[in-house]
Amino acid sequence: MEKEPLYEMTGTVEHIVFRNDKNQYTVLEVSCGDEGLVTVVGTFPFVSPGEELHIYGTWSNHPTFGPQFKAETFEHRRPATAAAMLRYLSSGAVKGIGPATAGKIIELFGENALEVISHEPERLCVVKGITKEKARKISEELNKVNGIRELLLYAGAFGINPEDAVRVWKRFGSASIETIRENPYCLCEDSLEISFDCADAIAASMERPQDDAGRVRAGIVHVLRHNLNNGHTCLPADKLTLAASHLLGVEEERTQEELVQLCACGALIAEGFSGKAFVFLPKLYRAESYAAERLDTLLRFPAQVLENAGKRICEIERETGFCYAEKQREAILCALEKGMLILTGGPGTGKTTTLNAIIRILKERGEEVLLAAPTGRAAKRMSELTGEEAKTIHRMLQVSWDEQDLPVFNRNEHNPLECDALVIDELSMVDAQLFEGVLRALPLGCRLVLVGDSDQLPSVGAGNVLGDLIASKRFPTVELKEIFRQSRESLIVTNAHAIVNGQMPDLSSVHGDCFFMGASDPAAAAETIVSLCASRLPRTYGYSPFADIQVLCPGRKGELGVYELNKKLQAALNPEERGKKQINLNGIILREGDKVMQVRNDYDIPWQREDGTAGEGVFNGDIGLVLEIDRNAGNVTIWMDDRYVVYETEQAMRSLELAYAVTIHKSQGNEFPAVIIPVLRCPMQLSYRNLLYTGVTRAKSTLILIGQPGNVRQMVENDKRTRRYTALKKFLLGENEQHEPFA
Repeated sequence: MEKEPLYEMTGTVEHIVFRNDKNQYTVLEVSCGDEGLVTVVGTFPFVSPGEELHIYGTWSNHPTFGPQFKAETFEHRRPATAAAMLRYLSSGAVKGIGPATAGKIIELFGENALEVISHEPERLCVVKGITKEKARKISEELNKVNGIRELLLYAGAFGINPEDAVRVWKRFGSASIETIRENPYCLCEDSLEISFDCADAIAASMERPQDDAGRVRAGIVHVLRHNLNNGHTCLPADKLTLAASHLLGVEEERTQEELVQLCACGALIAEGFSGKAFVFLPKLYRAESYAAERLDTLLRFPAQVLENAGKRICEIERETGFCYAEKQREAILCALEKGMLILTGGPGTGKTTTLNAIIRILKERGEEVLLAAPTGRAAKRMSELTGEEAKTIHRMLQVSWDEQDLPVFNRNEHNPLECDALVIDELSMVDAQLFEGVLRALPLGCRLVLVGDSDQLPSVGAGNVLGDLIASKRFPTVELKEIFRQSRESLIVTNAHAIVNGQMPDLSSVHGDCFFMGASDPAAAAETIVSLCASRLPRTYGYSPFADIQVLCPGRKGELGVYELNKKLQAALNPEERGKKQINLNGIILREGDKVMQVRNDYDIPWQREDGTAGEGVFNGDIGLVLEIDRNAGNVTIWMDDRYVVYETEQAMRSLELAYAVTIHKSQGNEFPAVIIPVLRCPMQLSYRNLLYTGVTRAKSTLILIGQPGNVRQMVENDKRTRRYTALKKFLLGENEQHEPFA
């Protein structure tokens, strides 16, 4: 999408309407000569009244507050006149100088005041009340502000936005520019994670050689970090050096040399498995190796065996008149007698019934049972199905963040969970680092029940926890396969099982809960999808297009991808109206009333429930509705599950996408009353069985597939799964070698 052209404006800051001190998002009133006062919004670190700014940005028109200028970047211009300097110093911009002191300084030094403060602070001692020590501190404060301004100018020239520049300043302080010049690739560190391309541009401006050690090392780390997004916790060393060499344009031998050095100094970790070297980022190595060690301890020191479990199962059967299937009984006994259970199976196979029996017996025996799931919706569904409180894993672990805004779980080995049994649902969604967090908080002797569907897609984050645990064959695992009679009446359930077994689903039914609608081309399919969401399904079933119906796409691009369908569905379901506020999020219009999804974990966003309880943190895959856009305050309020979530505008730009249509990957852990899936001309890399299976199993009451039978068949017959390089299984089986992997 073509970006709006950038405009320029120059003016003096008259008033600060609003400022978020954490991320420096600011609303300013700027005096621009004949144009008068202009409202300017954006990230403005340490800007104060009296300063002159040269701003680059775009114009928008707020329905309540009128024209606003949204700053993309800006340049500071030091106050030039004595009057401007007086306003600047009186504003509190420099700690230690108030209005009265500012007046005395300007009276004595006039237009030279800032130069005196910066370079000759001892001269300030002639002002009553300013000691030599206070003069020194005032000078340091002004130079600190000036240093941030210089960093903003320097970083902005290479495409680093002001918000990222603030993080750089927090990391390196007054030595920021010097540190960057010495090693531009310091910007790629974990605490900053500014793009490799930006760092590379700075290095190129300094004419550093292409095979510079810092560049090669940063490129290697960049490739590893990039592949976290593809689910890999590690990469084979040969594939890593090849990919990094292509990226950097250097010889593989040179890349190999620096890889060895990175591992020698601990920046990366290499481990040998079956004669092959694999390379990890330290945090992923720690996650998988710790998980393996902790699970091994759980096997050696299991939870207490509950006596007479079989007898109690029989009693429950007599009380309820329900007879558990053989595999269900086996699963219940495993959980009660072996202390750990992996329970897996598709829809309609009785996972919930089995789980409810386990929970019931544990609570009868006086055990404290905690239930958790990866997302808010999954936790809510777990509560509804079990009748017990379930929390998100992050909430259960009491997530907060450190000074570098990295997540920290306050429940850990030093402050473990207070429970005798822990049940985690939707384990296929749990990535390696989150699983590490769960295990660190697990008390010794705690019973652990892990529930998931091994045929679904693996987690969005790096790792393949459920798959690796099952593949290791070290843990009691029960797979439920039998479809119960009531579930056999659902075509959604029977079709899901047909798909996972490599058989064509029934596409002929015109009754029941699963339908197939033919479409000859993407345009016709898109038109049908919009019609179903906007009128046909709401009219026939009473479904809400916002709360009940979800379009799930195999991919993002194309006429039947997320981007194009969201535009069409937004236009039909929530069109632009007078008085309905909207903002532009990187070329995508977001307006009040829109359905949105959180697309990254963000531990810094505040929320509040209707009962007054409050907290912070919203997570990848959470879905909500836009309640209010407040351009003046610079925030967006979303109703998400059972919470009011308040985003700063910049946070919203990074974290939210329209969610009338989402990818099947992003739908994991969620269940929707009605699901629509376009299956037409899917790219080959997205035409595979467990992607279709995952989409189908998201439907609770109604499923509609739109496309061509041939495309459905293509997906069903392709059982190829995207390979993930992970090491949890290898650590569990003790396949790691003790010798030097590069030897």
